[in-house]
Amino acid sequence: MPAVLVLEDGRTFRGQAYGATGETFGEAVFNTGMSGYQETLTDPSYHRQVVVMTAPQIGNTGWNDEDDESQQIWVAGYVVRDPARVASNWRSRRSLDEELDRQGVVGISGIDTRALTRHLRERGAMRCGIFSGEALAEPAALLARVQQSPEMKGADLCAEVATTEPYVVPAIGEKKFTVAALDLGIKAMTPQRMAERGIEVHVLPANSTLEDVYAVNPDGVFFSNGPGDPATADHQVAVAQGVLERRTPFFGICFGNQILGRALGFGTYKLKYGHRGINQPVQDRTTGKVEVTAHNHGFAVNAPLDKVSDTPYGRVEVSHVCLNDDVVEGLQALDVPAFSVQYHPEAAAGPHDAAYLFDRFVKLMEGQRA
Repeated sequence: MPAVLVLEDGRTFRGQAYGATGETFGEAVFNTGMSGYQETLTDPSYHRQVVVMTAPQIGNTGWNDEDDESQQIWVAGYVVRDPARVASNWRSRRSLDEELDRQGVVGISGIDTRALTRHLRERGAMRCGIFSGEALAEPAALLARVQQSPEMKGADLCAEVATTEPYVVPAIGEKKFTVAALDLGIKAMTPQRMAERGIEVHVLPANSTLEDVYAVNPDGVFFSNGPGDPATADHQVAVAQGVLERRTPFFGICFGNQILGRALGFGTYKLKYGHRGINQPVQDRTTGKVEVTAHNHGFAVNAPLDKVSDTPYGRVEVSHVCLNDDVVEGLQALDVPAFSVQYHPEAAAGPHDAAYLFDRFVKLMEGQRA
């Protein structure tokens, strides 16, 4: 069945329907990972985004029942060049195409994803629509519908993907610490990584108050990844400031890094096309070590790289930086127990270079307890 992808600047790509048929709208972004598509699709941070895979062949391992990072697929649409005709993996239960169709995710295949990726790198991430079946219409009408769809800048989305009720992920083995984790779009592997280190994780809704956070008597507070524009997260910023004032150990990743940045007084801004994939080089400036890391973010913290900054909560330095474009990838508070990174240390999917950050969080809580 024919399908068409229309970008907001008018460029059009024609291919075949993949997954569900119909129409969908979102921000067109590209992911450079060569594997881990199931974890990508179920990452809540991709809410309202149409993901273009730069790897040409996608779907070869099918879809299993173990690797989901949340309860559903969150991407608004999916774009691949050469979908696998046969799923081949001992854990596969169905094909990727079947799962996309089952969950109503509209996609397109058979287009030149290399040309689309180059266009997005040159022009920047932008709104798009995918149309197939009865949704197909005249090009001018489709473009008008894309241009009427909402933009990502200014979008307040974390509450749309977060849990509505608190739940607990118990510690594996001996319980050593209790952590209150604010769910802004958390991936399942993140509390799992903490549980492996003896942490009992209380996962709380995105709109939880400071009183809700401290009701679980936490040894530390964690802010997760999530979708949308951090400039809209005033409530979460205020909660983070309350945590800093109480000097409770704080660890944030991705959206949580941006919230910590805002809580400390820094601004945030939208990147031209963002970082998305499992092969992004980052340097830990505290050790000089270079890590290959998993990313999914379109916004970043605007903090100076060349000096220690004075903030209402003491001195803060940029602890990690992206080696591709010098984007701030981590913050380290020097006078309060708080740090954050812009990427995903839970490595689902992705390399395990950044797993030490969970150990750093444990040491921070140990030091505070001592």
